[in-house]
Amino acid sequence: MTPSTSGTAPARAALTGSAAPCWVNLMTRDLESAQEFYGPVMGWTFRPGRLGQDFSVARRGDVPVAGMGAVATAFRVAVAWTPYFAVRDADVAASRIRERSGTVAVGPLTLGKGRGALAADRDGAGFGIWERTEPATSPPAPDDHAHAWLRLRTRSAFDAAIFYGEVLDWASGLPGACEVSYAKDEVIVQCGGRQLARISSGAVEAAPDPLVRPHWQVNFPVDDVGGTIEVARAHGASLMEELSRPEGREATLVDPDGGLFTVTDVHRASDD
Repeated sequence: MTPSTSGTAPARAALTGSAAPCWVNLMTRDLESAQEFYGPVMGWTFRPGRLGQDFSVARRGDVPVAGMGAVATAFRVAVAWTPYFAVRDADVAASRIRERSGTVAVGPLTLGKGRGALAADRDGAGFGIWERTEPATSPPAPDDHAHAWLRLRTRSAFDAAIFYGEVLDWASGLPGACEVSYAKDEVIVQCGGRQLARISSGAVEAAPDPLVRPHWQVNFPVDDVGGTIEVARAHGASLMEELSRPEGREATLVDPDGGLFTVTDVHRASDD
């Protein structure tokens, strides 16, 4: 992660959530074990999802912040935190992914209040698409605490921006579409004037280190990175990387089931 160096003032919530352009979901093998880990580590509570006993929704207070599903074994995919991006038509978006040399592993399927698919871009970074067919009723995140923000580590930020732009209608000028801008060698994705993600170059597809391979990194803002590391380790996590920068601190951990996630005291992808 490379947060901006212009300051650390609190931002409005990043655009992840049930009514937002993006939602994050953990694909795991054992839902109960995942809840027993993330509950004390992230301070979340859980409610059953509408998709059956293998699904739940993590909440901070009354606000939904993430989904969890014990589907890694059934879908034959790796345990991972995955961003799902809102699209107008899941079938159209899936066709665009295939046409641009990406892959669609699962779907589009009817799931709850919409239709979704699990995919990977042409460099192998996994992501999902989601077409909402019913209105969202959940409240937004408080302005001083984001749900999550994203970082795509990829081979070429410019090429990735073109791929996702064409698939997700970024920079299309359509109502509600996210915009992209360039800062040095990175691409910044903004929706409604707020930063959702950064895209950075340099990932290596064949790298043995999962932090170096192309992947979407899900960053969860916390108030105390050091304290979160201690609690995570006490519940079976391993620390993969810890960084301190002038603008904030971050740590990338792997949960007991193998899912990578990052905690940070930087509450958004970049500063204005």
